[in-house]
Amino acid sequence: MTMKLSLHLFSFLLTISVVPHLLKSQDDDFVRQPAGRVILTPHDRSDSDPQQVHISLVGKDHMKVSWVTDNSHTISIVEYGKQSGKYNAKSTGEHTWYDYFSYTSGRIHHVTIGPLEPSTTYFYSCGGSGPEFSFKTPPQTLPIEFVIVGDLGQTDWTNSTLAHIKSIDYDVLLLPGDLSYADGHQPLWDSFGRIVEPLASHRPWMVTEGNHEVEISPVVSPTGFKAFNARWQMPYKESGSTSNLYYSFEVAGTHIIMLGSYAEFDTKSKQYAWLVADLAKIDRKKTPWVVVVLHAPWYNTNTAHQGEGESMRIAMEKLLYKARVDLVYSGHVHAYERFTRVYNNKADPCGPVHVTIGDGGNREGLALMFEDPPSPLSLYREPSFGHGRLKIVNETHAVWGWHRNQDSNFVVKDQVWLQSLSSSKICSKSADLEIPPSSEDEL
Repeated sequence: MTMKLSLHLFSFLLTISVVPHLLKSQDDDFVRQPAGRVILTPHDRSDSDPQQVHISLVGKDHMKVSWVTDNSHTISIVEYGKQSGKYNAKSTGEHTWYDYFSYTSGRIHHVTIGPLEPSTTYFYSCGGSGPEFSFKTPPQTLPIEFVIVGDLGQTDWTNSTLAHIKSIDYDVLLLPGDLSYADGHQPLWDSFGRIVEPLASHRPWMVTEGNHEVEISPVVSPTGFKAFNARWQMPYKESGSTSNLYYSFEVAGTHIIMLGSYAEFDTKSKQYAWLVADLAKIDRKKTPWVVVVLHAPWYNTNTAHQGEGESMRIAMEKLLYKARVDLVYSGHVHAYERFTRVYNNKADPCGPVHVTIGDGGNREGLALMFEDPPSPLSLYREPSFGHGRLKIVNETHAVWGWHRNQDSNFVVKDQVWLQSLSSSKICSKSADLEIPPSSEDEL
């Protein structure tokens, strides 16, 4: 069976495995859509041309450019400049590849470029051939806007989500795991890289792993994450981490911590020790906002994946609470849900706001069932495809909004203003308070 036929058969089997039913919302006339069909994005460039191009932040003024070529002799070089077609700088990097059973990846190139100026558009070329790309660097100071989307996949709904995201001028995308849904079928990693390239080559994408990235296989990949670590290299070394599965970075007054739900996280683990050290380095005068991104939610009232993040919550929640983390984003559950500020399963004005946003467009469909009656900790929940936007306006306030996909349009269904905990007089006191005062109206 040819690879092309194999891909089409795989897509067909995924499509017919989902029962195509519609579910009507209780609060409006919106009709819940079934999972979309898997879209396989073909390779339409030459073997030496770059494909699957994506960029990620490295330090305060560098960017990593990653891409794949089928030609093993293509050099790992990026030429770039502020004018289209005129490149006055270049950087060289390295390439890697991996085997997975009978599959051998193309050459996966990684090149770090910079230093770069903030809020500036750069044009660049990868490997000396192929199309020109461009990106805009994030601002150095607030305001800044993040897009958050989890469990993305590569379906019709993925395309809908990506189209909505493309229509806005955001600065950085955060993805809390479950990227390609390859699940060992490696050509789907290539297809995913091509479907996200128009956006991921244009703005930095910062990702962490989900359960669909694990891909453990005896002998071939006994420790898992072979494709993820080769293709989506994040700046973990720059943050003192020893694993690509967890790291942190800072951008425009915001400290982002990407935790690994599928790396060891107990109190004796390397990840735990790294998190303690990372939190201790944060200067809230320079970075008044702290955001955590992980895959398996610590708080969840959907019937899907109940309790799967509980052991990690027990191990690490107190660290986040004492550090006054503002927001925690997770995926895994294929629905949207926002909680009040919470700590240790109780409303707490000094705890983070937990948001589940595993609704990017996965092939498995929506998680339609929530617990009834609803928990008073859960302020908004809805099983629909969509994405979120976090605009940090200044040192004290930000606005969070969740945008639901609805045919060709997106609909803002949930929005809230947030105050940074670093600016809260109540929460700037000792974090050892066992019972903080009652919460205020504004989160």
